[in-house]
Amino acid sequence: MRRKSPVLLVVVLLAAVAAGALYLALRKPADTGALVLNGSVDIRQVDLAFRVEGRLDKLLVEEGDHVKAGQVVAKVETGYLADAVHIAEARLAGAQANLSKLEAGNRPQEIAQARADVARTEAAFANAKAIYERRSSTSVDSVVSRQALDTARADMRQTEAQLNHAREALALQEKGFRQEDIAVAKAQVESEQGTLDLMRRRLADAELTAPADGQVMTRVREPGAMVLPGATVLTLALTQPMQVRTWVPETALGKVVPGTRAEVTTDSSAKIYHGQVGFVSPVAEFTPKTVETPELRTSLVYRVRVIVSDPDDGLRQGMPVTVRLLP
Repeated sequence: MRRKSPVLLVVVLLAAVAAGALYLALRKPADTGALVLNGSVDIRQVDLAFRVEGRLDKLLVEEGDHVKAGQVVAKVETGYLADAVHIAEARLAGAQANLSKLEAGNRPQEIAQARADVARTEAAFANAKAIYERRSSTSVDSVVSRQALDTARADMRQTEAQLNHAREALALQEKGFRQEDIAVAKAQVESEQGTLDLMRRRLADAELTAPADGQVMTRVREPGAMVLPGATVLTLALTQPMQVRTWVPETALGKVVPGTRAEVTTDSSAKIYHGQVGFVSPVAEFTPKTVETPELRTSLVYRVRVIVSDPDDGLRQGMPVTVRLLP
């Protein structure tokens, strides 16, 4: 019995090792062929600024507030901008009235007045002509008679010139204004309309709106401050779409195509976020220092963008994450 004890002990040990190996094999998760990558949530921020100058009137959001695309977040005082709109409206109304007058032509009363002037000068010319003819038909036997004849001739010529002038004035009244004058008036209307549109856009720009869904990170200015066009008032972190940036080595590039399903996890919770690959860079680059991969730092990798479909506050910009690309 003592000789058989060592053999029995060896058999028991081998059986225990085999059982342990079988147990570990059963507990080991099956290889699903998922590609595991390291990355981080993209930092996407927008500095919001007015396009007009003025005194900051209201800031309607606080740091940490979530905003929707198109939501008004700040306003500047609009007094001067509204006055500019009123001035532009008045100038446009004047230009339109002038154009309407030119296109309508002269009023019937003005044309009738021109015709009356023609009739009056025709009568004056006929009278002057008759006087001249009477005096020219008589003998000129003295200096006085010769002077009277010259005066009658001058009066006739003067009234004839007045008649020609009245007839030309009537023709202008009947024909209306020149097309060149109308074209100038139309151009003036277009210019004033453009000025009014510009003033209205400036008035609309007195309200600052969020360009996309996001979260307010910083209030750079406070109400009462003077702001210039382009000066940052708020900084907004964009939350839609939530994007994760990672890198895939060249050897695994064939497994990654746009549309590939992905799972994203963080170190702060066990929640699994879902998404898909939206972009694979066509250009190779060196592994960024902030990314840990089994390959050497000098290995070439390709940048991949994963769009998360179910983000929440657990994903924050700049947070390191683990990405599993599913087969």
